[in-house]
Amino acid sequence: MSEVEHRDDWVPADRPIDATPMHTTDLPDTPVRDRTIPATSWVEAPKAVITLGADFGYQVVAYKRRIGVYLLWRSGPASRGDARYMAINAGNLRERYTFRLFPDGSGEGDGPNGVTHDRFRAWKEALLAESKEREAKRTKSTTKKDGT
Repeated sequence: MSEVEHRDDWVPADRPIDATPMHTTDLPDTPVRDRTIPATSWVEAPKAVITLGADFGYQVVAYKRRIGVYLLWRSGPASRGDARYMAINAGNLRERYTFRLFPDGSGEGDGPNGVTHDRFRAWKEALLAESKEREAKRTKSTTKKDGT
């Protein structure tokens, strides 16, 4: 088996890597525009996140944003290249979903709804819908317990 060539030229030069250690609660809700937060800085990061793009030569896995209960990470360029995204439940790090993006713009990933998506947007929408559904169930359950 040959060694995979490392290539992390996809990391934007105007968003330098910030290796400051961060806990899950410190990860921002919205996209970070001034720096790149690598998975190696995330104190609670599972190995699956840290090695997300290793099989196609990427060492850097960058935090992108929260989508409901999920933390979104990407290894590889946002377009015109091999990339893989992972959405991991911030409250249950064993629950994770990946979306593979190919250089030709096609993609594939299983969502929390049990559907295999071929569009990145649809995959993200499934993550958000699942988060909202869980929140609604949690709120309903809490309301029943409180008697209100």
